[in-house]
Amino acid sequence: MAFLGIPDEEFIRGKVPMTKQEIRVLTMVKAQISKDDIVWDIGAGTGSLSIEAARIAENGHVYSIERNPEGIELIKRNMEKFGVTNLTTIEAEAPEGMDSMPDCDAAIIGGSGRHLEPILDKIDAHLKTGGRIVLNCITIQTLSSCLEYMRKHKDRFTYEAMQVQVNRLEAVGPYDMAKAINPIYIVTCKKFK
Repeated sequence: MAFLGIPDEEFIRGKVPMTKQEIRVLTMVKAQISKDDIVWDIGAGTGSLSIEAARIAENGHVYSIERNPEGIELIKRNMEKFGVTNLTTIEAEAPEGMDSMPDCDAAIIGGSGRHLEPILDKIDAHLKTGGRIVLNCITIQTLSSCLEYMRKHKDRFTYEAMQVQVNRLEAVGPYDMAKAINPIYIVTCKKFK
């Protein structure tokens, strides 16, 4: 198995948002991906989470959905750069395109484009019992929508949420200063029924 936590600067980025290394590592830990898993990555951006997941699920497969054509191209370029062959990319705005993917063991949501509830409905229909959903929420509204959805579906899901604030030290002359990365909420949901 390849190491977890590819440095940010190793990804080909363009102008598409990318999940930072520390958040990718936490997301992979919370997703509990195993080597034979089928993983969905919704709102894949540059594909940084898809690449990390595919390297863990070496005998499984990752399906990423991204609506931005530049993102699709970046995912393909990053697949080639990292030698990932167990990743299929679908150009669509979720939840469209999700019915073409097989049932999954884990789903990661990096972007929902204001379609979170129908995306979660679609994942629920295809997520195996015991499967995990990990949402990286940048906004309070997305976090609120996710928690509301999980409360409505407490007969099938348990969930936990945490806020993560990462600061990296950056040299400024003879000093080291903290440079903040935007805080993010990580919500982990487990399907028990």
